[in-house]
Amino acid sequence: MSVAAEQDPRFSGPATGGERRMLVDFLGAQRATLERKCTGLEADLSRRSVEPSTLSLLGLIRHLADVERRWFRRVLAGQEAPSLFSSTAQPDGDFDGAVSDPSVVAAAWRAWRAEVAFAEHFVTEAPDLDLVGHDSWRGAVSLRWVLLHMVEEYARHNGHADLLRERIDGAIGL
Repeated sequence: MSVAAEQDPRFSGPATGGERRMLVDFLGAQRATLERKCTGLEADLSRRSVEPSTLSLLGLIRHLADVERRWFRRVLAGQEAPSLFSSTAQPDGDFDGAVSDPSVVAAAWRAWRAEVAFAEHFVTEAPDLDLVGHDSWRGAVSLRWVLLHMVEEYARHNGHADLLRERIDGAIGL
């Protein structure tokens, strides 16, 4: 899985320039890292880390689809968009429902890709990074804050994905 840094397209964006471009590039690299960690493992994506944890790569895909949906659709765009995989009644549904069924895997990828596409379009169309949405947890949040938070969210979970991938097939690296 390792690739020389100069050959890795995830980190080829500019190191100087505008704030929006850098935030978008960093978030894009984190999203690509998650996808790369999961590539080629369809049958093993639901493998749990270690009992009693329900952490799995498939759970991370489902969780991050819901996270993308929450921040970009609900908070920033103001849409009525309930979570796809978790709920008040099943707060860990994103992980608990991550089972080794091809239709579940396909649905998770479709949902994640749809939420990423929505977010990318939303960010492109936003007038600036100071656009504000309202969140029940944080109150007023700017697009800038959400982008920073999303980079942090993905980076943390990509650390989990590193360990999960290594456990599944021994692959290490970026």
